[in-house]
Amino acid sequence: MPELRKDPITGRWVVVSTERQKRPMDFRFEKATAIGREHCPFCPGRESVTPPEVLAYRPAGAANGPGWDLRVVPNKFPALRVEGTLEREGEGMFDRMSGIGAHEVIIETSDHDKGFASMSELEIERVLWAFRDRVLDLKNDIRFRYILLFKNHGPAAGATLEHGHSQLIALPIVPDFVREEIDGAKRHYADKERCVFCDIVRQELTAGRRLIHENADIVALAPYAARVPFETWLMPRAHASRFEEAPRHVFESLARMLKWVMARIDRALEVPPYNLIVHNAPFSEETSSFFHWHVELMPRIARLAGFEWGSGFYINPTSPEEATEVLRRVRL
Repeated sequence: MPELRKDPITGRWVVVSTERQKRPMDFRFEKATAIGREHCPFCPGRESVTPPEVLAYRPAGAANGPGWDLRVVPNKFPALRVEGTLEREGEGMFDRMSGIGAHEVIIETSDHDKGFASMSELEIERVLWAFRDRVLDLKNDIRFRYILLFKNHGPAAGATLEHGHSQLIALPIVPDFVREEIDGAKRHYADKERCVFCDIVRQELTAGRRLIHENADIVALAPYAARVPFETWLMPRAHASRFEEAPRHVFESLARMLKWVMARIDRALEVPPYNLIVHNAPFSEETSSFFHWHVELMPRIARLAGFEWGSGFYINPTSPEEATEVLRRVRL
């Protein structure tokens, strides 16, 4: 029997309709080909093909040359540009502002074929430290109000290159999706005097129905109103609003959890495309009492169509409880 579920943070509704699992098209994702090794601009020896690096972790070698473990470079085709001044103007009822921002690529490893599932925990932790270092640097620019950290894996998720990489976009405004979370968390705090994310963690740890895995610092769970099959949230146990302020042991635990979860998703879903997004607090406003940073992982194995675009509702053909059981049972 289909059911409607309401997200406790944003108030967004999701349709959980497990009967639709019978449709053969529901779990077919695009097999389009991304740019491979022979033309990869991210592989060692091709550093001159990318813009000059803004950060690199390298045990040997000179800047913008081989010998690195991880590099961060400006995106060659940026969505927003760092040069210029921030200006805002209107055209009657229409609002417009200059496209100021930063768009960077985190090349996660020098190995073309490594993804999170096959990287070591130390290599994944290195990626998280690069996220942190770039956020700490870019938040000093007073033009920026939010920094979005995300990873597209596979052509169906928006990746055009096979080589493992993440992206960072600094924005002069706070995105609507982030604003919805902040406003929802603020309402819950005003009513309960507690963080809604902390309440979710406590309830899921107690009930266990959607608890995928846990370690000392991080809880992996299937959200109650999951938008897509096998959507997974990785949430710190301890309340904290800013990802970049997390202590080392939390990054270590998050790296372990990412590897654990990705290895099982890859096995269960045959290496699906996915999007990974770090939900962080805007550094332009005070949200420490009610916002809780976390990571959202969304496999791209179901298609969005007219109903989703027209209603804003997602139809999820796999219940979060079933997805949890599948991932728990995976044996590597």
